[in-house]
Amino acid sequence: MKKIKLLNKIAAVGTDNFDKEKYIVGEDIETPDAIMVRSADMLSMDMNPELKAIARAGAGVNNIPVDKCAEKGIVVFNTPGANANGVKELAIAAMLLASRDIIGGIEWVRENSGDNDIEKTVEKAKSKFAGTEIKGKTLGVIGLGAVGGMVANAAVHLGMNVIGFDPYLSVDAAWLLSRSIVKASSYDEIYENSDYISIHIPATDETKGMFNADLFAKMKDGVKIINLSRAGLVNNKDIKEALAVKKVTAYVTDFPTQDLIGIPGIICIPHLGASTEESEDNCAVMAALELIEFLENGNIKNSVNYPDVSMPHSGDKRICVMHKNIPNLISHLSAALGADNINIENMISRSKKDNAYSIFEINGELPDEVIGKLRSVSGVIRVNIY
Repeated sequence: MKKIKLLNKIAAVGTDNFDKEKYIVGEDIETPDAIMVRSADMLSMDMNPELKAIARAGAGVNNIPVDKCAEKGIVVFNTPGANANGVKELAIAAMLLASRDIIGGIEWVRENSGDNDIEKTVEKAKSKFAGTEIKGKTLGVIGLGAVGGMVANAAVHLGMNVIGFDPYLSVDAAWLLSRSIVKASSYDEIYENSDYISIHIPATDETKGMFNADLFAKMKDGVKIINLSRAGLVNNKDIKEALAVKKVTAYVTDFPTQDLIGIPGIICIPHLGASTEESEDNCAVMAALELIEFLENGNIKNSVNYPDVSMPHSGDKRICVMHKNIPNLISHLSAALGADNINIENMISRSKKDNAYSIFEINGELPDEVIGKLRSVSGVIRVNIY
């Protein structure tokens, strides 16, 4: 029986995918084969030697020690696109909140709950909360992946002019974009032409603090910025200064910090991007299926620390090797098999930066001593047999 540990509450529609005759699933699991997690902090967590995989029911993996896991041969999965519609809808709501002082108006009504003549008072006060429409305005989308592409398409349908930029745009993602979306030639083209900018890029060392005073200076006066991606992308000090001089007129973020709360022009949402029943269900199902495919067949899809590698399981045995991406390593693995007259019926190998993953299909028996030889090859991290 394989053991799956849940570090957070995971929707039953996801965990129900685990065959009860093959898997034990629960929170009180020791020495798990795999972990499912949402927001629990795993950065200082001890990893048991049996642990083979971690599936994050969501897109971000900042709560998981991804590099440490790679060094131990632990595959980390995420669920890109599973919560995209929920984030897209919140992005549209964020643009509307940035355009019209809906929140201020609602608060005003609440504060005047004791006014017995509220119907007349409203007519006198409502002009304080007037705003602008988004139709006809230009939206710049930074990142046109699963979420950004959906935001761009939705904005087109709402009558906005949409310009997008993504240096890593995949062919599949490009096919899903409306033909009305203008492809920018650079980030600067977005900054110079957009009334609204919606950010949809990952948090990396390169993108940390990317949106700062220098970039705000390149933007149109009065721009409104939506950040539902990650907190660290925007420099908090610089965004407050840009708001103070009206270079930026609204900043909507899904990542509240103490220094942003109560600042005029900043709307803090309590990380609700993927907080819909549908998103949580979709993420749970995708995460469970990723784990099942890996634990039963060794196939990898949507890993953040190892390459995607998949092929049909057709031989008697399948050897899956996590290893460093270094020259001649695969030939050493093949030689170790050939020395015992084991013929490779089929194989596939892919790399992702410093890490690689190779699958060998063989027919016949696989002696333990051969497995030992494979594990002893310099650069090999882990060997799993299926």
